[in-house]
Amino acid sequence: MDLKIVKNLSDHNPKIVLVCPLDWGLGHASRDVIIIKKLLSNGFKVIIGADKAPLSFLRTEFPKLTFVKIPSVEIKYPKGKLMTLKMLFSIPQILYSIQKEHQLLKRIIASQNIDIVISDNRFGLWNKKVYSIFITHQLEIQLPKWMKFMNGFTNKINHWFIDKYDVCWVPDFPGNKNIAGVLSWPLKILKNTKYIGLLSRFDTNILIEKKYDILAVLSGPEPQRSIFEEILIEEFKKSNKKAIIVLGKPDFSATYTKNNIDFINHLESEQLGQLILATPMVISRSGYSSIMDYIVLKKNAILVPTPGQTEQEYLADSLKARGWFYSVKQNKFKLKNVSQKFRNFKVPELNTQNSLLENEIRKLLEI
Repeated sequence: MDLKIVKNLSDHNPKIVLVCPLDWGLGHASRDVIIIKKLLSNGFKVIIGADKAPLSFLRTEFPKLTFVKIPSVEIKYPKGKLMTLKMLFSIPQILYSIQKEHQLLKRIIASQNIDIVISDNRFGLWNKKVYSIFITHQLEIQLPKWMKFMNGFTNKINHWFIDKYDVCWVPDFPGNKNIAGVLSWPLKILKNTKYIGLLSRFDTNILIEKKYDILAVLSGPEPQRSIFEEILIEEFKKSNKKAIIVLGKPDFSATYTKNNIDFINHLESEQLGQLILATPMVISRSGYSSIMDYIVLKKNAILVPTPGQTEQEYLADSLKARGWFYSVKQNKFKLKNVSQKFRNFKVPELNTQNSLLENEIRKLLEI
């Protein structure tokens, strides 16, 4: 994307925007890339607040920007399917982390002269002294069937935090064309909601020569990331296909080969986008950011939800039912079985030119 800077007409000094992605995996950071690029092209000064892998990832994408470290609670996924139960027991720790980041934000606003805060799913990063934006595709949080009695209470808390922000940006389309189903288009739409279309870091149309038969893109917290990696390695070794696994570790840059599999810890956005387009079979988690990427690239993919993560499980089931993406549970994954089945699914043809996001960013010039 051309990052030609246009004059900020609202002020001789550019408005300063703090962009803060959640650091549970790379999904939130990756979808914020397009937001940061559009902010820069509209004349804003951008500071990035992040931690762990998202901090490393965004430093690679934007080496000239200013960064501040904003820690958050580290949630480890269980090996089994009791993710929701694990999250329930972690609520006190999460609430404490929200309060800490809320207090830290006050100091950052004062020291960096922040005008606008964009928080991607971090509940504590709002402040009445600045214009506060919350990004989420989960206006309604999905709980497993055995916890449906907690739905109302859980979403009241979710909405209470979202209401603290001046506006809530939802990376989806409103109505029947939406991607995330009831997650982003529930029965009750909050008054401060604005739909901004799909977000994807990929804007490449450059095709490269096919080098691999299979690409697997790993992401998300441990131990499930490594468990899935081992499953893929065993399946790939049984085949005569040339495969590559992107391990989702931006802190490291090593590349190595075992048998018929190449391993690379991390790829920059343009390289990964080209690799996705050039590889016939793509396997990944059913994280919402990944799904948006595949739709923007018009690329079919096999989705394998993280066990116990109800959001990913819901998205995988919903998109499979709509005939858009083939999905399979992690413990049922067999390369031989999925190799043909996924070809019967077709990515939806949607207008992914993001004028909705552009319009919302231009409104910020007038604040």
